[in-house]
Amino acid sequence: MKVGKFPVDMMERLLAKVQINDERVLLGPRIGGDAALIDYGNNVLVAKTDPVTFATDLIGWYAVQVNANELACTGACPRWFLATLLVPETFTEAEAEAVFDQILQACNSLGITLVGGHSEVTRGLSHPMVIGCMLGEVEKGKLVHTGVAKDGDSIVVTKGIALEGTALLAREAGESLAGSGVNAGTIARAKELLFYPGISVLKDAHIACSNVKVNALHDPTEGGLVTGLWEISKAAGVGLAIEEGSIPILPECTEICQALGLDPLGLMASGALLITLPPEDVPQLFLALEKEGIEAFEIGQITGSEDGVRMISTSSHELEHLPQFERDELARFLSQ
Repeated sequence: MKVGKFPVDMMERLLAKVQINDERVLLGPRIGGDAALIDYGNNVLVAKTDPVTFATDLIGWYAVQVNANELACTGACPRWFLATLLVPETFTEAEAEAVFDQILQACNSLGITLVGGHSEVTRGLSHPMVIGCMLGEVEKGKLVHTGVAKDGDSIVVTKGIALEGTALLAREAGESLAGSGVNAGTIARAKELLFYPGISVLKDAHIACSNVKVNALHDPTEGGLVTGLWEISKAAGVGLAIEEGSIPILPECTEICQALGLDPLGLMASGALLITLPPEDVPQLFLALEKEGIEAFEIGQITGSEDGVRMISTSSHELEHLPQFERDELARFLSQ
């Protein structure tokens, strides 16, 4: 098998074996689901686990951010975090402590409490890994998820593509980028994308849920924007029509991807938030986000499932099938 997420058809086969025997489970594992939802009376407990395996720089900080993002996409407030830290035998105590401190710093900055986890030196590892588990809660009436995107919704994306993948490439493969002709200024700016505009979508999600009628939120992570759109389609049983020319690809992302022969649409994209909502509410959403310094772009529309998942090509101006990526472009690059 290739590095990256399991193939979608394999995951569908595996998830079909899952039986939910507890009536309190409102949403279990499925393609396109951001987190598990469990009925806790007036509130819903939201749970998510996600590893960080590609990054080595700031890996503990990443783990908190990406798991918090998944909860934000349900309208929930992330509150409790557990982390499993696995490090290679070559790791020093100082390096292990630095990762632990990164986790604490990220939790403290987001008002999250570290409540447990596990740590060990693991035989056979070449680099550290952090597996995070985030818990949070949301009032039942404020719950959103990808499965309720509606035909006719506008599709909005915040910030730009692809924040996380571009920053990771700059931080993990700076020498390769320089050798491919990417200038030092672009590499430096790309590294800072982690923090400005940042890979957290908690603020984006809170603003959206507080100001307009949001039908679905989704955080496009591994597999990039295109995979995130396919996941919305799968989860809600809808079609999509995307305008390629409206997708906000960051200039640093464009330059780095061109140098390495990667496609920005399939590059890990945490930091952008996909929002589906009634089209008449888009101006109000844009105004609310703009007040907080967050850019947003309308890139398409939810359609009926019979229409399929399509994109208006910039070059041909015709509707084409939205591409699919077997694995994230970052994983493909790192495997070369």
